[in-house]
Amino acid sequence: MTYKKSYEEINEKIRRGEAVVVTAEEVIDVVAEKGYAQAAKEIDVVTTGTFGPMCSSGVFINFGHAKPRIRMQKVWLNGVEAYGGIAAVDAYIGAAQVAENDPENKVYPGRFMYGGGHVIHDLVAGKEIRLEAISYGTDCYPNKSVDTVITLADVNEAFMFNPRNAYQNYNCAVNLGDKTIYTYMGVLKPKMGNAAYSTSGQLSPLFNDPHYRTTGIGTRIFLGGGIGYVAWNGTQHHPNVQRGENGVPMVTAGTLSLIGDLKQMDPNWLVGLSYLGYGPTLAVGVGIPIPILDEEMLRYTAVEDKDIFLPVVDYHQGYPYGNHTDLGFVSFRDLKSGRVNIQGKEVVTTPQSSYPRARQIAAILKAWIQAEKFELTQPVASLPGADSPIDFKSLPDRQPNGVISMIRNRR
Repeated sequence: MTYKKSYEEINEKIRRGEAVVVTAEEVIDVVAEKGYAQAAKEIDVVTTGTFGPMCSSGVFINFGHAKPRIRMQKVWLNGVEAYGGIAAVDAYIGAAQVAENDPENKVYPGRFMYGGGHVIHDLVAGKEIRLEAISYGTDCYPNKSVDTVITLADVNEAFMFNPRNAYQNYNCAVNLGDKTIYTYMGVLKPKMGNAAYSTSGQLSPLFNDPHYRTTGIGTRIFLGGGIGYVAWNGTQHHPNVQRGENGVPMVTAGTLSLIGDLKQMDPNWLVGLSYLGYGPTLAVGVGIPIPILDEEMLRYTAVEDKDIFLPVVDYHQGYPYGNHTDLGFVSFRDLKSGRVNIQGKEVVTTPQSSYPRARQIAAILKAWIQAEKFELTQPVASLPGADSPIDFKSLPDRQPNGVISMIRNRR
């Protein structure tokens, strides 16, 4: 008879301090010792973690009203523009937005040293942030400009809302060209001088729940050092792709849209980054608990680095122009070793995410559950799975005409 558990049964064990919790690394050894069936009976929760650059991240902020009131049309935080077209004193700052007139950019042209990710990090770290805003002025909002200094403690609300995080698999990036190129995967040396990758492998959340059985809308998670939730599937969520026998995608697949209170977060787990020649981003820490409802879930969480494969993609003429060159696949185990064989050539690997910090996140989440500080939530709705009709689209190339041309002519 197959052994099954419910969310409520697991949460009751958490409340009594009796839940058996292991990380996605530790479960591999338990299975090796006891087998899948026995491990599924004994283990209640497996914790996962990932920490790396996640450009599609940002924060909604409500600043509060000035005197006189202002309808903020344009907003800058430390010289980084935030989107103000929401309401009078609400704005959204994206991690990848570049600072305007960054003095460091004059020293290092094109290197984009400061951006939205740094602003978010500085806010969480309690630093003072310069807020500038302008407006055209209205009867109800007569003020036309604001220039002040704020901290995170000064604003009414600040909540992180990330449209696309925790990618389920990603490319192994190489450069087949003759010159060094600068990308969001870091510096890629010519003639396949290095191979860049970004995933935490066997610790990564969606590798441990490949078909999104327990990860869905409403799932409580570790986000940026605080508690967050899965709000929706992420943008570019594309689950109907090639998968291995273990269910793990062989190419980029699922993504998550995440939400959480920035005031609860920790600057150690939200870190502003700048990629040479590309621009700013934000390294985000994400950890998701996987309830072991049955043996099938246990089998998924016991996935190992040797069974996770990433596609090798050329970022010289392939990725930027939508061209495909079949360079095969490489395992995460080989990537993590520091060297990997690609078409007969030994290539040095350069990780863009931190496996040690992913391990820390899984351990922190484990400790929260064991200390009865964190219970599991059952999703209120599932994410689109591999049988969904999602079609991953490219931008159409069309000539403007009709109404669109008329709108342009009015400018």
